[in-house]
Amino acid sequence: MVYMTLLLRSSVALAAVLAFGTQASAAESVTFGTNWLAQPEHGGFYQSVADGTYAACGLDVTIAQGGPQVNNRALLLAGKIEFHMGGNMLEAFSAVEQEIPVRVVAASFQKEPQVLMTHPGQGLDTWEDLKNAEQFILGDAGFQSYYQYMITEYGFDASKRVPYTFNPAPFIANPKSAQQGYITSEPFAVEREGGFKPNLFLVADHGFDTYSTTIETMQATIDEKPEVVKCFVEGSIKGWYNYLYGDNSAANALIQKDNPDMTDEQIAFSIDKLKEYGIVDSGDTETMGIGAMTDERMASFYDKMVKSGVAKDGIDIKASYTLDYVNQGIGLDLKK
Repeated sequence: MVYMTLLLRSSVALAAVLAFGTQASAAESVTFGTNWLAQPEHGGFYQSVADGTYAACGLDVTIAQGGPQVNNRALLLAGKIEFHMGGNMLEAFSAVEQEIPVRVVAASFQKEPQVLMTHPGQGLDTWEDLKNAEQFILGDAGFQSYYQYMITEYGFDASKRVPYTFNPAPFIANPKSAQQGYITSEPFAVEREGGFKPNLFLVADHGFDTYSTTIETMQATIDEKPEVVKCFVEGSIKGWYNYLYGDNSAANALIQKDNPDMTDEQIAFSIDKLKEYGIVDSGDTETMGIGAMTDERMASFYDKMVKSGVAKDGIDIKASYTLDYVNQGIGLDLKK
């Protein structure tokens, strides 16, 4: 009887150990919501799904595409997804103002990819000449953010703005106009449809120094699952190195699976511009690693937005982000 009791206890203990081992080794499922349809600007995240980088540190990551009918940020706030791709830091500052506990844990882009395009040979070939354009074709978000900065800092004219309808035809038709765009996207469309290479002025290179394509999560996730946050951030950083400097074919296949309209030519163009303009990897990332953020950069951008009337004074911007998961040189060894 004693033997049977000991045997039963041993069996129960063994079963518990096996169950714990299975549970411990099971990957934690998390969802990352992007801010638009799949594209090379999301390449680092797709890379780490494709090559197993997330899985290696214990995460089963699902990438949920954004798009015109999708609000992934609302899903983050509602606790339906764990991570979200933010735009620039203005959203994060606004969250603090509204007492929403969202935190930026990494900055995939050191520079916002926003550009203004002009026709070459029309007297609009330098940043200084740009304000002489007859009209500025801008969306509401751009007009209310970086263009307000351009008005305050450089004297651009608000009355020259006309709405952008995401159609390059008006810009192509008016050689004296300027149009907004992403460095990785609209210039490609203009080259293809207009038959010329536009002048490109990256607003980030003229002082609009926000971080972009951020990784956001809720403070509760940081408090309750810090290792999950660490795995996702570091996995994403490694993904960006491997996407930019390694074999990205599997990641691009996943991008095209999610977004069949994404052509090989567009992908190649986008990756080339990400590298050429240092969108992902430049400045602080050269020593601190991709994803880097600093208090100084945050304060610089916030001060400019207050001066431009875009952000309210008095926001505790340090509550909008944490440096706990970046600036550690993760992935520098992967740069080839």
